[in-house]
Amino acid sequence: MKLTILGGGGFRVPLVYGALLADHAEGRVTEVVLHDLDDRRLYAVSRVLDEQAAGIPDAPRVSATTDLDEALAGADFVFSAIRVGGLEGRANDERVALAEGVLGQETVGAGGIAYGLRTVPVAVDIARRVARLAPDAWVINFTNPAGLVTEAMSRHLGDRAIGICDSPVGLGRRIARALGADPKRAFVDYVGLNHLGWVRGLRVAGRDELPRLLADPALLGSFEEGRLFGTDWLQSLGAIPNEYLHYYYFNREAVHAYQQAERTRGAFLRDQQARFYADALRPQTSALTAWDRTRAEREATYMAENRESAGAGEREADDLSGGYEKVALALMRAIARDERTTLILNVRNGTTLSALDADAVIEVPCMVDASGARPVSVTPLPGHATGLVCSVKAVEREVLAAAESGSRHTAVKAFALHPLVDSVTVARRLVEGYTEVHPGLAYLK
Repeated sequence: MKLTILGGGGFRVPLVYGALLADHAEGRVTEVVLHDLDDRRLYAVSRVLDEQAAGIPDAPRVSATTDLDEALAGADFVFSAIRVGGLEGRANDERVALAEGVLGQETVGAGGIAYGLRTVPVAVDIARRVARLAPDAWVINFTNPAGLVTEAMSRHLGDRAIGICDSPVGLGRRIARALGADPKRAFVDYVGLNHLGWVRGLRVAGRDELPRLLADPALLGSFEEGRLFGTDWLQSLGAIPNEYLHYYYFNREAVHAYQQAERTRGAFLRDQQARFYADALRPQTSALTAWDRTRAEREATYMAENRESAGAGEREADDLSGGYEKVALALMRAIARDERTTLILNVRNGTTLSALDADAVIEVPCMVDASGARPVSVTPLPGHATGLVCSVKAVEREVLAAAESGSRHTAVKAFALHPLVDSVTVARRLVEGYTEVHPGLAYLK
C-alpha cells in the first residue's frame, strides 16, 4: 500500500513514519513517497526516517521527489501537510495582523484567513491532480486551516477528502483522565468546526459523565482547559471548548500577550526549525537526535502565550507526544482493512448540523470503515455556539470565493466579516499588508 506525503520535508513527518513503523498488521503501508518543493528539507527528513528504520527489517521503504505528479501516481492514500509560504509566511501573517491590533494566529482570525487565501489555490490544484492520477486514493488533510482546506478539496474529491486534527483527541483524553475514565472507552460528543468546537458530553458505558465534571470545580481545574478558561466560565458554558476558542473568549488578553512576546509563534518555529534542518544536514550529526530535541521544545512551548496570560502553567507531560499521526494511522487502518472505528474528523456535514448546508465541512465524531467516514449524531449546539459556527463558516465561504475568483473585494469581505476583525477599514489594511508581503496573494485583483 502506497502512502504519499505532501509536505514530505516537513518537521512532523517523522511522527507519521514512526507510527507506520509500529504497525505490523496485514494491509499496512509498505511504500512511503515524500514530496516537497525543497530538496534540502527532503534530504534532512529522509535522514531522520533512515535512523528511525534502522534495525527494523519490514520498515516501509521511503523515496523522495520534487515531482508532484510522480508522487501522486498510483497512491492509495495521500497525506497533505503542506505549508504554502513556509514558516516565514506564517511569521508575516502574525506580524501584519498584530500591527493592526488583531490576532494573527495561523488558523484563527486574520492570520488564518491570509493562510487560507494562500493555500486554497494550491490545495485545489492538488485535489484535481489526485482525481486524475490517483482516482481511488483517499486524501487525509492536515494542512491548515484544516477545515477550510478540506472543504476546498472536497469540492473536487467528494467524501474521499477527510481532514484530521489532534486537538479534539487531546481534549477528550484530558477530560476522560480528569474523570478517572479510560480515554479508549469513552465516546466524546464533540461538534463544531476545526479549531472551533465544544465537548457537549463524554459517555462511558452509556452514561454521560460531563455533568459530574462541570459540577466539581476541583476536577474542572485539574486539567489544561480548566486552567486556561477558568472553571466559572466552563460552568457558564455547560461545555468544554477546544483550546483554540481561548482566542475568541479571551481575545483582548491573547492579542496583548502576543504583542508583548519577544517573538511570534511563527517566528519562533521558523528560527527553531532552521537550526534543526542545518543540524540534520551535517553528515556527522544524528538527524534523529536533532529532531527529537527540537520536537520536545516545540511541544512544550505550544500556545505558551495563552497559557501564560491565563496563568495555566506548563503543559502536562502526556500532551507532549503529539497525536495527529495516530489519528491518521487509525483512519487509514479503518478504511484499508475495513476495521470499523469512531474518530473525530473533518467531513462534509450532511444533516448533522441543521444550521449549515450539506457540503459544509464540520468537525464531528464519525463512524469509519472501508466506505469512508460518516458523521454520527451529536447533541445540538446551544445558540451562542451555533451563531459563532455560522459566522466563521460564512467567512470560510468568502475565502473560498475569493480564492476561486481572485477578487480583492471578496477577500476584504472575508476579513471584515470575521468576529475577531473589528473594522472594515482594518480589513482593507490587512489585505493591503498581506498582498505586500506574500507573493502567493498576487492573484487578488
